[in-house]
Amino acid sequence: MDSDTLHYSVDFTAGSGLTLSSEQRAALQTSLVILKRNYKFNRVLFWGKILGLKCDYFIAQGVEEDEIRNKKSLYSLNCIDWHLLPQATESIAADVALAAQGRFTGDPSHEYVHTETRTEGEGDEATEVEVTVKVNEMSRLATTVSNIDKDVSVVPRGAFTKSPSGKVQINRSFGGLHPTEAAKLHNYLHFREPVNLKKKSILEMSDLNPALDFLDPLSEDIPKGSWSLQLEQGGTVCVLRSLLWMGLTFFHVPQTPQHGYIYMGDGLLNLDLPFMI
Repeated sequence: MDSDTLHYSVDFTAGSGLTLSSEQRAALQTSLVILKRNYKFNRVLFWGKILGLKCDYFIAQGVEEDEIRNKKSLYSLNCIDWHLLPQATESIAADVALAAQGRFTGDPSHEYVHTETRTEGEGDEATEVEVTVKVNEMSRLATTVSNIDKDVSVVPRGAFTKSPSGKVQINRSFGGLHPTEAAKLHNYLHFREPVNLKKKSILEMSDLNPALDFLDPLSEDIPKGSWSLQLEQGGTVCVLRSLLWMGLTFFHVPQTPQHGYIYMGDGLLNLDLPFMI
């Protein structure tokens, strides 16, 4: 765990009124090192905090050989004891979307219940059946972390490379974006399996460097305007904030390898986004 990255990330979110206490930072510095050793992760990153009514969830992610695949998410209620989150499968995500509403409670065992009437069969044989969907908050937490990662996890172009075998790793020669390039949204990429890249024509692909341009740029996001990009601290730091998941903040110090993102929010998608842009 890079302590500078933790402090940078947390400091840049402080403007939203959400931050970590000095006790929480100290506990994270120690517990994440232990977490890395216990799970034999290559790296452990502090992902952020999701606010609950009773307790807040602190989230960390463990990275193995490939920086994108097989990432594991864990949660803690006290920044010391960590618990593995389940994989956010499509079926769990569907149940969460249907049943889990409102704010997180802060109780991982809390159960959300949704009952609805469905029609089964056709014509004269159609019958109404009452269906109940139950899902616990731990599954909701896993799904939310996964959704935020898919939608708004960010890295600067060049910070990671993809080998011919397909493995994604840190680019040790990355020295940071030039200040002019750092002010352009297309130089920031979604750090997840690409979606739009697969739709590009052979002609469009010919201009790309396969070792560096294997991710989708934020500039292609729909709707346009879902990102706020600003140069702060006298132009020495580039800060990106998501308007889709309010509370996601990314930073990059141009001409240095330093970058990172953190999420601190209520874990709810901003449904008002179309009215804000």
